[in-house]
Amino acid sequence: MNVLVLTDDRWHPASTPRAGLQPLSSEFGFDWVESTANWPAGRLASYPVTILTKSNNISAQDEHPWMTPEIEAEFLNTVQGGGGLLAIHSGMGGYQNNPVLRGLLGGVFDHHPEQCPVEIVPRQAHPLCTGAPAFTIKDEHYFMTLDDPSTEVFLTSRSAHGEQPAGWLRRAGQGRICVLTPGHNPEVWLHPSFQALLRNALDWCAGKSILE
Repeated sequence: MNVLVLTDDRWHPASTPRAGLQPLSSEFGFDWVESTANWPAGRLASYPVTILTKSNNISAQDEHPWMTPEIEAEFLNTVQGGGGLLAIHSGMGGYQNNPVLRGLLGGVFDHHPEQCPVEIVPRQAHPLCTGAPAFTIKDEHYFMTLDDPSTEVFLTSRSAHGEQPAGWLRRAGQGRICVLTPGHNPEVWLHPSFQALLRNALDWCAGKSILE
């Protein structure tokens, strides 16, 4: 299965998800987009799953926003038509004023304190948490605005600053959306528990009946 990965912004270099997804490359093919300048219409429809791990910057060198109403509509139409969307960490950042994408994701990033030890706590016995015991690691503890109270939260994050939803599922039309908020540092992505979460999330977004 080939997966489109949208990555790279001012605060989140593409090298982090590249390192974090490399161990899964024997199971999934990853096509990388680091600059979203000159976005071609219809790109998303070529992939069963898109990973959004990029805040609203064209690239690390170009901080202009890239998420236009037309691209938002493409995300919505692709997912409602059966596509999968996995938003990881920075894929929730900078989209507060993009109502269509925000509605699709079910919420957005609000703020984070300085990096600190964060405990990542999977929901016991949830299928997407298979093989992923709780762990504690240095990360940006994302505080979220969760717009949709019906989202299925399967992961929480805890630090000295409080507790937050850190992973949830949604459906839109025929498609599936998963959000994972940890992931500022490569060490987070490469942790065995997070690798299991990534694998499970990709399978579910691709339509596998992991929850049934």
